[in-house]
Amino acid sequence: MIAPVWHRFLSTYPEIHLELQLGEAPVDIVAKGFDAGIGPRDRAAADMIIVRVMGPMKVAVVGAPAYFARRQKPRTPDDLVRHTCVEYRRGAEGAVYEWEFERGGKSRKVSVSGRLMVNAPDLAERAAVDGLGIAYTIEAVAEPFLRSGQLVRVLEDWSPSFKGLFLYYPSHRQVPAALRALIDMIGAAGGSNSVAGLGVNPFSTG
Repeated sequence: MIAPVWHRFLSTYPEIHLELQLGEAPVDIVAKGFDAGIGPRDRAAADMIIVRVMGPMKVAVVGAPAYFARRQKPRTPDDLVRHTCVEYRRGAEGAVYEWEFERGGKSRKVSVSGRLMVNAPDLAERAAVDGLGIAYTIEAVAEPFLRSGQLVRVLEDWSPSFKGLFLYYPSHRQVPAALRALIDMIGAAGGSNSVAGLGVNPFSTG
């Protein structure tokens, strides 16, 4: 969300110091002294102002060409039981995620297995690039690897979309000018879309 605009933002406002912290666990932004947070909508407290900063995101199921050179590509979600998959756990002690699929208005979940489990989409992609199995991740994050040929996409017609990300900040204080400028810049770069009928972000720990 921030990387596409941070060079332009800092160049436009040279007096501003921008601090970013990335983490899986929800954070009390008021207690930590942050101006705002970005995450799934359910991360925001009831008294927060919420602004959409990313539209719906699509799932991508991917694997390395070398992996698929040894095995036939899955054509349906059921075929995944015959494949090595990179498992995903929400948070340090959360449940193992069942991969969600959707086609023709019907949805289903599949329990996969493999020799590696991670708790972040970027780790799943890296494991897939290294040929350790098929990964379930975010299309936008996997796109550079797909473009370079390091990953190959499968089950695209079964891949669902889920709600995007929101920026949230306290409603009880005036919005700092720097934060308003950043929100406007992110909005101009990304735009917003309707989220009606979309699933919950599987990579959310909130």
